[in-house]
Amino acid sequence: MEAPKDFDRVARKWKVDYAFYKTSEGKHLLFFKSGQADAITTCFSEYSRRVLKKSHSRQRPMMEQLKQATERARQQPHRERELEVAHEDR
Repeated sequence: MEAPKDFDRVARKWKVDYAFYKTSEGKHLLFFKSGQADAITTCFSEYSRRVLKKSHSRQRPMMEQLKQATERARQQPHRERELEVAHEDR
């Protein structure tokens, strides 16, 4: 679980204190405290940028996706032709 560690690093950098409280099964409250209101805003901005950057890096390159799609397309019509031939023989 990488996200809590990343958030903790950013929060410490901007001197933002936070605490999680479990209210019920699957529900939590999150409290923030900082000496400056701008620190909380900046902390969330930086953390959001990091999360978005990671999600973009996990995506496969477009050329790789296209190659895989063409491979699947090459295999698919061949199978359809076999089914058509089998259907015409009846």
